[in-house]
Amino acid sequence: MVTVHGKRGSGRINLTLMEEIAISKLKATCLAALERVRKTRRPIRVTKFGEPVAEVVPPAPKARRKHWLGCMARTIRIEGDIVAPASDEKDWEVLNS
Repeated sequence: MVTVHGKRGSGRINLTLMEEIAISKLKATCLAALERVRKTRRPIRVTKFGEPVAEVVPPAPKARRKHWLGCMARTIRIEGDIVAPASDEKDWEVLNS
């Protein structure tokens, strides 16, 4: 059974189609109902003796992952000379032999 539910927002009525399913039928066809919600992105209202008890809604869209290349861009600041040795050459034993 598909019913039309009106929602008020900013002065106009938005119509949303929401399928209603009895809890006993949901129990028998749970996986198919969940797959239908995932594919159509439309919620299902679950009823018990005609009274709503729950709504099955699709999940929020996944946040897109940023690409790892360039993820550290603009996060460091270079100070001083990055090419010169870190210490004086006289301190290096290898060069004294």
